[in-house]
Amino acid sequence: MAYSLRGFFESLFHRNGPSGICLSYMLSGYRPYLSSEAIHPNTILHSKLEEARHLSIVDQDLEYLSEGLEGRSSNPVAVLFDTLLHPDADFGYDYPSVLHWKLERHHYIPHLVLGKGPPGGAWHNMEGSMLTISFGNWMELPGLKFKDWMSSKRRNLKADRVLPEEVARYYKHYVKAMGLQKNFRENMHITSVSRLCRDPDGSDGPDRDIAAQCLQIEKSKFTKRNWEIRGYQRVADGSHAPFCLFAENVALATGTLDSPAHLQIEGEDFPFVFHSMPEFGAAVSRGKLRGRVDPVLIVGSGLTAADAVLCAYNSNIPVIHAFRRRVTDPSLIFKQLPKKLYPEYHKVYHMMCTQSYSADSNLLSDYTSFPEHHVLSFKSDMKCILQSVSGLKKIFKLSAAAVLIGSHPNLSFLKEQGCYLGHDSSQPITCKGNPVEIDPYTYECVQEAHLFALGPLVGDNFVRFLKGGALGVTRCLATRQKKKHLFVERGDGVA
Repeated sequence: MAYSLRGFFESLFHRNGPSGICLSYMLSGYRPYLSSEAIHPNTILHSKLEEARHLSIVDQDLEYLSEGLEGRSSNPVAVLFDTLLHPDADFGYDYPSVLHWKLERHHYIPHLVLGKGPPGGAWHNMEGSMLTISFGNWMELPGLKFKDWMSSKRRNLKADRVLPEEVARYYKHYVKAMGLQKNFRENMHITSVSRLCRDPDGSDGPDRDIAAQCLQIEKSKFTKRNWEIRGYQRVADGSHAPFCLFAENVALATGTLDSPAHLQIEGEDFPFVFHSMPEFGAAVSRGKLRGRVDPVLIVGSGLTAADAVLCAYNSNIPVIHAFRRRVTDPSLIFKQLPKKLYPEYHKVYHMMCTQSYSADSNLLSDYTSFPEHHVLSFKSDMKCILQSVSGLKKIFKLSAAAVLIGSHPNLSFLKEQGCYLGHDSSQPITCKGNPVEIDPYTYECVQEAHLFALGPLVGDNFVRFLKGGALGVTRCLATRQKKKHLFVERGDGVA
């Protein structure tokens, strides 16, 4: 028997991280306007904003406002919203937002946000000892300054970067402070999101050829019930209560941390091989690896791998650090981080460059890097085989290994694991290599009407930029809602 959570919602969001929270905030009727005293440092953008000062940003032409803006996102609305909230942030300025927010309850769009855990999503599962990459104020959501929240907790913000657990608590508090609780459900696990149509006789059935029908469905004899969402809620006693929901629109805000990427090599499933920073960090904090003579192997050249290096290095555990790229590769993330703001990551990068392996020196006592190397296999006796770009192989005895080479979203609840939504439908969805293909101004999936994607799924990993997805989706749904009401008023038969 289905759980009591059963019904129809205009919009439903999968996951309750910052993307889903911000989208709920805006669909609850909060609207951004240009502040009366604000002057944006970008004179061209400011003149555009002045042209429609009486309108909220949601009601303006986002393509027109975004034109000519540049930033660290490939999505133009993300860049627009970021430059409104944090003008000239990439130039080191800390200008206040040029927006102020009004709660306009008549703009409320019914919606539900489903998450596996409390509001904040993956932030509740991150390694607690590492500082965030972004500044604390870049983590904040509209209407509640992060510094103000920290002050209310009687904690001083001594540095611009903060602990993940503080960010997680901020997001959880934000939902309550903004009155969004009624839209959120926790401990929800989705197993199926499928297209449906409802026949006039009331029976439901899958739309088997969406691609062929998507242009005709508006005019068809069917009354649309676009999506059926099935899953279960984990209740207090540990049992599962199934649920079934219908929604006109679904927004995917799952992030990309669900499924750590694997090397796909022999022995990778041995218990001494970890694939996430929380797992590896837990092993170190329990003292499981302390005092071992054999080094740990860290695989990867990103910030998560750097976190693992620091975690082991600071615990006096010797490290072998293997990565495929050259240390001079301009695409390495370390080259994009200012040294003064990120000294610990530049410490790792310095070691990567200066403490590399050579046949003369062998392994160094605390850290040795292996640029342009990859792992061939892991063995049951806790040995690994590394191979250089020239083909030379080396064997090392390990105490543990951490393969930290990225992750993939879990879209198993969609047909084809969601691959058909990507720019390359033959490959899994990834943040960098193959994000979900969307309309750049509405965030609606190109391959699936009434399905939206935002955040890391569309290439925006930083909280600064994922808020733009909330703006794009809100404008799209608000525009459609206006058209729907207009049709009803005119008697065009839309129900």
